[in-house]
Amino acid sequence: MARRDIIITMIPLDSDIQAAVDCLKHGGIILYPTDTVWGIGCDATRSDAVRRIFDIKRRSEAKAMITLVSDTDMLMRYVDNPPEVAVELAGLAVTPTTIIYDRPMRLASELLADDGSAGIRITSEAYSHGLCRKLRRPIVSTSANISGMQTPAFFHEISTDIINAVDYTAFYRRDDRTPHVPSTVIKISDDSTFAILRK
Repeated sequence: MARRDIIITMIPLDSDIQAAVDCLKHGGIILYPTDTVWGIGCDATRSDAVRRIFDIKRRSEAKAMITLVSDTDMLMRYVDNPPEVAVELAGLAVTPTTIIYDRPMRLASELLADDGSAGIRITSEAYSHGLCRKLRRPIVSTSANISGMQTPAFFHEISTDIINAVDYTAFYRRDDRTPHVPSTVIKISDDSTFAILRK
């Protein structure tokens, strides 16, 4: 059976991002490129949308998902009094770095771990950064696969089950074959103690 999205159509990046933002504003789910791999995303403040992502991935809600923000200003609006060292690290990191904060706020409760913490990453990648800036809210980022299945490295590896389940699929970088790796994950507590959970 032929894949419906196999033809790469070029549209302006701004138009592609705007279409995705319009979808997100209505509670939609998008498939989009990030600073690591392709991700499934939604407005990170909407519980209804976050629950749909769990359903699409067939994933237990006990497993929290990462959130992307555009810059430190947006980060500060969604974390209550974060440690200064964490904000500095988030803003200066030159490779994708997800930091787990003790006291997130205004995010959908489904994004929080059992201890109330949440993983947040500042993205400088063109598409995901543009989404956060235009939406003016953080965006969920979780790998574009069914839970337990291999994470696709490139768009052409994403299953039709995922593509058919989302409301909008980005056009940008569909033909990109640049290798990407998962983000480093660091937990920084309120007392500034830290632990590297994934390199």
